[in-house]
Amino acid sequence: MLDHSELLVVGECVADIVRQPDQEDKVHPGGSPANVAYGLARLGRRVTLLTQLGPDANGRLIRDHLASAGVTVRTDGSATTTPSAVVTLDGSGQASYAFDIAWTLAPVAVEPAPGHVHTGSIGAVVEPGSGAVLDVVRAARATATVSYDPNVRPALMGDHAAAVARVEECVALSDLVKASDEDLAWLYPGEEPEKVAARWLEGGPAAVLVTRGGDGALAVLPGGRITVEAAPVEVVDTVGAGDAFMSGTLHALAAHGLLGAGVRERLRAVDRDTVADVLRHAVASAAVTVSRAGANPPDAAELREALTRDGASGGAHP
Repeated sequence: MLDHSELLVVGECVADIVRQPDQEDKVHPGGSPANVAYGLARLGRRVTLLTQLGPDANGRLIRDHLASAGVTVRTDGSATTTPSAVVTLDGSGQASYAFDIAWTLAPVAVEPAPGHVHTGSIGAVVEPGSGAVLDVVRAARATATVSYDPNVRPALMGDHAAAVARVEECVALSDLVKASDEDLAWLYPGEEPEKVAARWLEGGPAAVLVTRGGDGALAVLPGGRITVEAAPVEVVDTVGAGDAFMSGTLHALAAHGLLGAGVRERLRAVDRDTVADVLRHAVASAAVTVSRAGANPPDAAELREALTRDGASGGAHP
């Protein structure tokens, strides 16, 4: 049973073994949902992460990392080893991944219910644990808004048609969906990302956000689209950029009072200026993260500084 938290994140932790040419391997705490939880806590949000961690050195490293930001960690107690991934960085800082992951999350009661639930990535699609994740999401919808990030990892997605079906099931359960243009290209080869986002919007979410790397991001809403430019930044690496975008998004939505089932209709009717502000927070959060090594999102002061610094060049457009 989980203690109450304003936000609940459900999904995997991964020990990222970062490998670069002519350098020793370095181990960093990772996993997309864990990064989102860490980013939210760094921004001052109360957050619980429901995950699996082994009683090994990597598990202790990740627990200590999450605790340092104030994340409450809950596990089902069944994992014997902590999932890992070899992250290979090329000369431009772009990351590729090779995974050693088992995801077997057991059913867990979530009481009292959180105000918002976020899930995605491996935890939402890899069996048998993904079934438990979706059960948590379904049970929470009565009191919580839901966000989802597919964060596609092709090596772990299994059969393509089955993966697409599971992603679409998650989309239909969500109030907010964020995906990268690369995610959408793998899921729907040859289709325009904005058209996919519009189709997803018809399935239930209030908004679908699409990140486009150096080209910024866009939000697809019932009333149209809003785009925001990427903040100018020297990229060290892209590890955790999408997760920082997600935590920045949820932080801004919480600040606007738009998380929780009681405001679901307000979220569906959100005005364009509010969405533009949310996008600016998300892009600024990602920009801070890519400016330094690893999944190292900003704290609240760093995010405010980034918004002030990039305000003149990071405007949103219809």
